[in-house]
Amino acid sequence: MGSLNAAAACPCGSGVNYAACCGRLHRGDAVAATAEALMRSRYSAFVAGLADYLQATWHASTRPAELDLSADAATKWLGLEVRAHRQQDASHATVEFVARWRVSGRGQRLHETSRFVREADGRWYYLDGDLH
Repeated sequence: MGSLNAAAACPCGSGVNYAACCGRLHRGDAVAATAEALMRSRYSAFVAGLADYLQATWHASTRPAELDLSADAATKWLGLEVRAHRQQDASHATVEFVARWRVSGRGQRLHETSRFVREADGRWYYLDGDLH
């Protein structure tokens, strides 16, 4: 866990360096323009161990009271594949993705379709998701 190298490729898989991609969102210099951008930034926040960012981008109606990422210290994040981004209307969207990581040499994957909502402040928030 910890900070990411600003000049390195962003973990979200955009092909852009971290500082110009998810780093802008993590620093508060920009907000996610789409639900997909927010989902990518949340993946990068897991990689960097940014629990505060994850909490701040989780919708208040489903946000856990605490988010402890200390158990993720041994996690090696392997990549993110965005399979679909669907905009239902101006305030609702879904993002289907597969995230991969390794813990103690064992590969893991999460395949989820996440739901996002845009609030009156114009910001997207993670609401919840369905596992595949």
